[in-house]
Amino acid sequence: MTYHGTVQNGHVVLENGASLPEGTLVTVVPVPRAAESDVSDARTIWQKLADLGRQVESEPCDLPSDLAANHDYYLHGLPKRQ
Repeated sequence: MTYHGTVQNGHVVLENGASLPEGTLVTVVPVPRAAESDVSDARTIWQKLADLGRQVESEPCDLPSDLAANHDYYLHGLPKRQ
């Protein structure tokens, strides 16, 4: 789930009155404001990919640690390489 908001008096205020439970860990990534006349997302594709990477990096992962080396084992049942 992604929440959007603004900083007001030094605190992040979420849009639409959204709130999170007390003690929730969050990651705050400042987003530059687009010009008032530009309503599109002004970030480059590389900035968008970097943001996505940071988001995914912070989520728990249950994939095997040797997935890169043994993807054929996990996908097709071939013998493990390592």
